[in-house]
Amino acid sequence: MIPKSHPRYESLIMRERIVKGMKDGVVHLTGLIAHGRGEAFDYLIGEKTQDFADYASMAAASHLKIASKPVISVNGNAAMLSGKDIVRLAEETGAKIEVNLFHRSKERIKKIVEMLEKFGGGNILGLEGNARIEGLQHDRAICSYDGIYTADVVFVPLEDGDRCEALKKMGKIVITVDLNPLSRTARNADVTIVDNIIRAIPNILKKYKEVRNPEKIIKEWDNKKNLQKALNFICERLKNFY
Repeated sequence: MIPKSHPRYESLIMRERIVKGMKDGVVHLTGLIAHGRGEAFDYLIGEKTQDFADYASMAAASHLKIASKPVISVNGNAAMLSGKDIVRLAEETGAKIEVNLFHRSKERIKKIVEMLEKFGGGNILGLEGNARIEGLQHDRAICSYDGIYTADVVFVPLEDGDRCEALKKMGKIVITVDLNPLSRTARNADVTIVDNIIRAIPNILKKYKEVRNPEKIIKEWDNKKNLQKALNFICERLKNFY
């Protein structure tokens, strides 16, 4: 039992969730590595939502606001850390949810689908696997025709860089949450939220309810400039740490 008074309480709780997910067959073993890498970058941004992430969340909400067929792609880590919030976001935005995995197995997809259904999600896609993302090899290209394949906006938190690039080549707007502003995913997405997923998704939901002029926000948005703000923040924080 981790006491709430522990200075690393939230971080340790997230670790426990990921470990439980791995033991339950929801998270792939490599998901532990990915989480650890993200945690390191969360330290660098001060473990809270900074201005650049808040602005990115508004841009993400704006794209979801005007999307005709938005889809939220969920992997094991995202489900364990933010499953309930993902279901809430899908309900508010009218987005479909698709379970889409790098290390794909029907058993793991089924477990994630069942988890999201327990949180109130309905018509969760992923098991059908009746389409392929163009330009990708192996099983990670498999997706749902009614989900990612025909979506206009795809929200893919904690995503693989190759798949992000492939979705862009298919003409889709890609939104991602990535604590590493240097990753291929971060650099190739249309909107990159450099923040922890447990803070980012509730913030997108909040912004979605607040946004009034999404077209203007999208027109003014520059993902590269915002990523540079994140990098500048990290550099300044490190420089002034001691």
